[in-house]
Amino acid sequence: MKMKKFINAQDSLTKELLEGFAAAHRDLVTLKPGNTVVNNKLSSANRVTIVTQGGAGHEPALSGFVGEGMLDVSVVGDIFAAPGPQACVDAIKLADRGRGVLYVVLNHAGDMLTGNLTMKQVAKEGLHVIKVVTQEDVANAPRENSDDRRGLVGAVPTYKIAGGAAAAGKSLEEVAAVAQRFADNMATLAVAVRGATHPSTGSMLADLNEDEMEVGMGQHGEGGGGRQPMKSADETAEIMLNALLADLSVKSGEKVMLILNGTGATTLMELFIVYRRCEQLLKAKNIEIAANHVGELLTVQEQAGFQMFLARMDDELLRYWNAPCNTPYMKKV
Repeated sequence: MKMKKFINAQDSLTKELLEGFAAAHRDLVTLKPGNTVVNNKLSSANRVTIVTQGGAGHEPALSGFVGEGMLDVSVVGDIFAAPGPQACVDAIKLADRGRGVLYVVLNHAGDMLTGNLTMKQVAKEGLHVIKVVTQEDVANAPRENSDDRRGLVGAVPTYKIAGGAAAAGKSLEEVAAVAQRFADNMATLAVAVRGATHPSTGSMLADLNEDEMEVGMGQHGEGGGGRQPMKSADETAEIMLNALLADLSVKSGEKVMLILNGTGATTLMELFIVYRRCEQLLKAKNIEIAANHVGELLTVQEQAGFQMFLARMDDELLRYWNAPCNTPYMKKV
């Protein structure tokens, strides 16, 4: 089947999408050389700053969360590909306002290679940088082997909570500790009912039959071992939520954050129906949804499905989650 997307030359996808993104949000961000998206207020930031990296093709993530209260710099690779380490080193130097830099990396092979090489270089140059890795996909490794877990939508609330701590004037070590504590208490599980096409190659990222769904689908169409007959919204919600609750060992009386992240071709109607069932299930277990989001934060082109994210919350994490921010795709007042 021929790929149908409103694009121009395939080798200019990343360049053109970033130019369009920056033009649409010129009040908040500026596009710098090296496919680097920068917070317009970075120059006046008297605080810890936050840098991330990742491939294009997952919009609004990751650059859609650059702005006050979240990210200061996002370094963008080609479609579904990590950027090179030199661009990340340059971004950290640009971001550093004398209070240190938090460097958030999602756990994927290319991103981790870039992240590790970047950290070696900034250490040689004497820069004050702490790296936090988000690795919360419960489908491909147990919690005791969390270093093998893929990073999914959990990066986005991590940016928000770290950004809130930075805005509150915390030191780099304190900001990193808050971000790490949140990252250690989060879990994500994805489901897909239809794959996406790679916009540079036209290849299918996943091939599912019309009567199938796959629980545990990765960010780029990687299988999760959970292929099964299609289920209803309520059945799917229960399968996924129970897996997340078990992974985190959430108990009665605790507070959680619940995010339903559409991956590109799933309607809000569907997400709200799933959310409704999640709320019912959590209420029956006396678990409070203290923070939430329903919508698209990190997509996989036109993949049909969603990522369900759950995190254990406390008063400090809630304070930073609810703190003001002003970015293209997340705003709080």
